[in-house]
Amino acid sequence: MSKISGCLEGVSFLGPKSENASWLRSEFEGVLDQWFDWRRALFSSDPSPVPMAMRASPEFRAEQDKLTQKVRELSEMMTGEVPKYTPRYIGHMVSELSVPALLGHFVTLLHNPNNTSRDVARVSGRVEDEAISMLASMIGFDPARAQGHFTSGGTIANFESVWRARYRMDHFLALGLCIAETTGERFDPVEFAHLGWDDYHALVAAHHITDAELRNASAVLGNPFRVAARISSASGRAWEGPVLLVPGNKHFSWLKAANVFGLGEEAFWPVELDRHGRLSLAALAEVIDRAFDAGRPVLAVVSVAGTTEAGEIDPVDGVCDLLDTLRTKGRDIWHHVDAAWGGFLCSMLGGDASRALSEHAGRALTAIRRANSVTLDPHKLGYVPYACGAFLVRDLANYANSTFAAPYIDRAAPNDRWMMTLEGSRSGSGAAAVWLTGKTLTFSADRFGEVMAGTLESRAYFEQALVSGSERVRILKPIDSNILCFSLAEKGEGLHASNARTSRVYEAFAADPEFAVSKTKLAVANYRRLIDSHLDQYGGQADCGSLVLIRCVFMNPFWRDPEVRAALMPRFLERLETHMN
Repeated sequence: MSKISGCLEGVSFLGPKSENASWLRSEFEGVLDQWFDWRRALFSSDPSPVPMAMRASPEFRAEQDKLTQKVRELSEMMTGEVPKYTPRYIGHMVSELSVPALLGHFVTLLHNPNNTSRDVARVSGRVEDEAISMLASMIGFDPARAQGHFTSGGTIANFESVWRARYRMDHFLALGLCIAETTGERFDPVEFAHLGWDDYHALVAAHHITDAELRNASAVLGNPFRVAARISSASGRAWEGPVLLVPGNKHFSWLKAANVFGLGEEAFWPVELDRHGRLSLAALAEVIDRAFDAGRPVLAVVSVAGTTEAGEIDPVDGVCDLLDTLRTKGRDIWHHVDAAWGGFLCSMLGGDASRALSEHAGRALTAIRRANSVTLDPHKLGYVPYACGAFLVRDLANYANSTFAAPYIDRAAPNDRWMMTLEGSRSGSGAAAVWLTGKTLTFSADRFGEVMAGTLESRAYFEQALVSGSERVRILKPIDSNILCFSLAEKGEGLHASNARTSRVYEAFAADPEFAVSKTKLAVANYRRLIDSHLDQYGGQADCGSLVLIRCVFMNPFWRDPEVRAALMPRFLERLETHMN
């Protein structure tokens, strides 16, 4: 571990023993003092509705004492929470909060801005703009052109991509329907659904289509059932709507999106995974062809950069290449990258920190900048307090969506995002947490990227120690990020027996206060080829429909500390052996 890396992590986090408590307490006190002084100074001549006489009364003191007692009660209750700050916690995608994020969140929380509008967030709105630019730069977008906003999490950010992809496709289909009904030509929904904006605007001008005509043909702005009937009539084929293509390692939010946006679960078409648990490019090409042959446009293709189960990173570069080829043939398909987990690994690119990435992961992460839209979750690998997600697009054209009227908000205010977001009220604290992280720790390869590299190197160290320490440990490979999954199996053993052992050991860890791990289950229906590859390691037998794995998430920055490793790794191996026997 380099001196700069250890120093960055040491100063950027409170520390598992509250090592930075004195400094952080001072910072919190300074923030509160500044806030108190600001309130006293502003409109200082106004009368006080809480005079000294009231504050000195027994009734007032009694109410204060009651609140103090309940605050202490709540604080004491919260000490029973899961201690996610300790390196012993490797269970889920949550860990220690960074000091910059904690302070940024706290400072902004005191002012309680609602980033829905500059009417109530004139400073916080600017902070959000700058924070989005920082994240855009980190993933490779041009910050001068990129657009985006913060959300309550990755699910809503994913929804934002579907909203915009649907908006775009609805425009294209409405135009094609108008032209077909005017000229009498046969309407091809697949052809028009993938026009692209340049061809769209050219055809609108060439055919003199008015906004009123487009609105009348819109399934989003009008009656979708009537529009569907018109499309069926104009195309000579029953209109069944578009499909959403998501890899078999999909997050649950995509099925929700198909429901929420009225696509129907039937429109949710999974793409087969390869032997590495990643989206299969051959399968994607086949599914796209199948959709087109069925007269079903592709609303969007989703790639995942860091799956929830095992942190796998899809071949984003290969997906981009395939979609670029289709684009040259007049088939412009929206591409969204769900990088809720892995997006912050982009900070490693372009510097020595990229040493910790595999060649595949490096190529895939570099290609994220080629997508239409991206989901990030700062409340995961950004070490930001919950709830904080982010949605980004590469330019203004990709940010376009349906607009709504709200007479109580100044629509003319520059940079207001209220009409561009699914959520109405949005706290500014998440944006501020990211902003302060970007201003201090920075998202560069030699700083935040080094913290990320440390998490991958800690995972690699843990993997080597596990394999050396137990003959029954079977690592799920390949590993693309900082999540490690393993099963516990004898040579030649069937899945039924190894799943039982792995589950039993997990339950023992769950009851053991020393370490926290998690468990995941991969179904043969989605992960058949990966499971076969896993069984090939030890001659295992596929005698049931799933693979049970113990899952370890190396997000805590202090796992790279040599003393922490020397103290915790042997103890973990001891507990593992105890739980297996």
